[in-house]
Amino acid sequence: MQLDSINATFKLKNGIDIPVLGLGTYKAHGDELISAILDALKIGYRSIDTASFYENEEEVGEAIKASDIERKDIFLTTKVWNDEQGYDETLKAFDRSMGRLEVDYIDMYLIHWPVAGKFKETWRALESLYEQGVVRAIGVCNFLEHQLKDLMSTANVPPMVDQIEHHPELVQPALREFLKENHIQQEAWSPIMRGRVMEIPQIVEIAKKYHKTPAQVVLRWDIQNGVVTIPKSVHRNRIKENSEIFDFELTEAEMKMIDDLDKGKRTGPDPKSFDF
Repeated sequence: MQLDSINATFKLKNGIDIPVLGLGTYKAHGDELISAILDALKIGYRSIDTASFYENEEEVGEAIKASDIERKDIFLTTKVWNDEQGYDETLKAFDRSMGRLEVDYIDMYLIHWPVAGKFKETWRALESLYEQGVVRAIGVCNFLEHQLKDLMSTANVPPMVDQIEHHPELVQPALREFLKENHIQQEAWSPIMRGRVMEIPQIVEIAKKYHKTPAQVVLRWDIQNGVVTIPKSVHRNRIKENSEIFDFELTEAEMKMIDDLDKGKRTGPDPKSFDF
């Protein structure tokens, strides 16, 4: 596995390549977001993550059109929100997302949260979209092991990705192992704990050794663990800094040290008890 370039990718179960580093866009809007995406694409990012819930698909689509990067070279992800779930509802939601993004296919379409009683029908819609070829890969977000097992018990196409909250204080090693065993690519949201990794002494020490920032150390930890990471920023210097993780490598001892910081501590909702 070569992790020495921003062009590095992991291969999904169906053979599609997904960039190991992407740009998250949650809570980013307007011209600020368009500029951030254009900056990221110039720096070398080729993966953009959005969702219908973010209410910024129009800006994402506008930025992609305004860039000089060909559409085929950009890995675009969006997601179906909770109140859009169900078979027919998901197909309609997908059409709305396509219209807002102004594209004719999506690289990856994800179920945003495991809505009980709905996610199996939602998945059936994703399978239909995948079979039609308008989506290159399908997956889920925020699914725990028992929810994945339930989904996979009736799925014709197993999920290719699980995008979950993942950072040094929420490692979820059992879930990580389950994903690896089932060839489901793990993807990390909130990888730098909304900036709080800067306050963890062990990570600060590792960062000093490599002349890197704590955020860069954690993003490197992600990709060395085989985890796709999608840090969010609208600031060019931070977007560039987040991409500068391919010129150093953490030792096994350092990887374990970060793993051992796990506290089972979430910054976001718990997939077992969310109520939205």
